[in-house]
Amino acid sequence: FFFFFFFFFFFFSFSLFSTMSDTQMLTLVSQEGDSYQVPVDIAKMSELVKTMIDDEDDADDDAQEVPLPNVKSTVLVKVIEFAKHYKEEPMSEIDKPLKSSNMSEVVQTWYSNFVDVDQELLFELILAANYMDIKPLLDLTCATVASMIKGKTPEEIRKTFNIVNDFTPEEEAQVREENKWCEEA
Repeated sequence: FFFFFFFFFFFFSFSLFSTMSDTQMLTLVSQEGDSYQVPVDIAKMSELVKTMIDDEDDADDDAQEVPLPNVKSTVLVKVIEFAKHYKEEPMSEIDKPLKSSNMSEVVQTWYSNFVDVDQELLFELILAANYMDIKPLLDLTCATVASMIKGKTPEEIRKTFNIVNDFTPEEEAQVREENKWCEEA
C-alpha cells in the first residue's frame, strides 16, 4: 500500500509540474495599454508574436510582454478568443472560390458565428489578423467579406459597404465596357 501511495504521489507531482511548465504565459498589450495573459502556445499562433518573443527567456518566471500598438483592446480580445478556439477545434480549410455566400456552409458553426459581427469590427479583425500574421483568422475574415460580395451587383455592393458612387454615368459605362469580361465569367 505504501509503495502504491508513493508511486501515485510521485507520478501526480511529476505530471503537475510538467503541466505547469507547458502552460507558460505571455502578456499581450493592446493599443490602449490593456494587458492580456495568454498561454505561449496560443500566442505563437501569431507569426509576429512568435518572432517578438525570446525563446531563451522561457525559464524566467516573469511573463514576457509583447506590445501590439496596432490592435485595439476589443479586437485583441476577439483575436485571443479565436486563437484559443482554433487550438481546440482547428477551422476547416476554406475552399476558393467560395461555394456559398452563407458562411455557415463554408466553415464550422463556431467560426461562422465568430465573424457574425458588425462591419467595423470585421474590418478591424482583418487588420489585426494581417498585422499579427495569423493566417487562419485572415482567411476567415476575408472570406466573410467575400461572402458579403458574392452574387451581388455593383449597386448592391455599394449599399452593403456604404460606398458612394463618384463615377459619372459616362465613366461608369466606360468602366463596365472595359471590364465586360468579368461579368461573363
